[in-house]
Amino acid sequence: MSDNELGAFLRARREAVTPSEVGLPEGPRRRTPGLRRSELATLAGISVEYLTRLEQGRDRNPSPQVLAALADTLRLSGETRLHLGRLLKHANDHKLLCPAAETPVRQVRPTVQALLDRLDPAPAVLLNRLSEVVACTSGYERLSGPVGLLDGVRPSLLRYVFTDPRAHETYPDWGRVADTQFGMIGFDLGRDDPHVSRLADELVVTAGAEFTDRLAAPPRLPVRSGLERFVHPESGELRLAYETLDLPDADGQRLLVHLPSDESTAAALDRLTGRRPGALRAVND
Repeated sequence: MSDNELGAFLRARREAVTPSEVGLPEGPRRRTPGLRRSELATLAGISVEYLTRLEQGRDRNPSPQVLAALADTLRLSGETRLHLGRLLKHANDHKLLCPAAETPVRQVRPTVQALLDRLDPAPAVLLNRLSEVVACTSGYERLSGPVGLLDGVRPSLLRYVFTDPRAHETYPDWGRVADTQFGMIGFDLGRDDPHVSRLADELVVTAGAEFTDRLAAPPRLPVRSGLERFVHPESGELRLAYETLDLPDADGQRLLVHLPSDESTAAALDRLTGRRPGALRAVND
């Protein structure tokens, strides 16, 4: 890794953006490719001196809010914002050395696994306090796998909702789903948990305003039950009732269970899971 990868990245992106792209006049005799430092700093709401230190590597730990403002000003794409988030993650790896909170549990206890087995074919998933998928039923795999929710080594429901462009198609009521998923970590942000704080810092950069607006709002109690519209590529729109059950221990894990809320959704889930008709009954027809 370069000794100043973040600074080099910011400078390269600044020089790749033309003034017209950010609403500035081109002006005569521009010797600097792209934006001047003063222009980027003004648009992002930071000082020229601070931007200079970032680009030169004299400041290697900017706040997520500063990086988010720079990403917005530089018109970074979703993929490029994710790369910037990885740079922030690398810079903040030392936070995980803080003993203020235990490492999120990423294993399922045998009794909880037995419970998941009993819940099949209902779509049910076990999440830790970072909203990472710890375990799930085969019904949940059939439901969520095709939309990309289980992609990656350590899939996360929260990251999927806020950073995967497919999430807006999967959840027609995306804003309400985003509120619900943010609410699940919102109160943990004030508990000096370095793991949750690190995740929030990452999403400030990778998700932008859709996350930061919720971060700036007063905390609200998380919604633990309700009705969710979910669009599956094969089964179409499904109406799912859900319940969130916190496990009674210090692991911070929760069980999220979905059930069909009408007969057409029940039939679609039966076809999706390969079960006989009527295996899953509608709970609120």
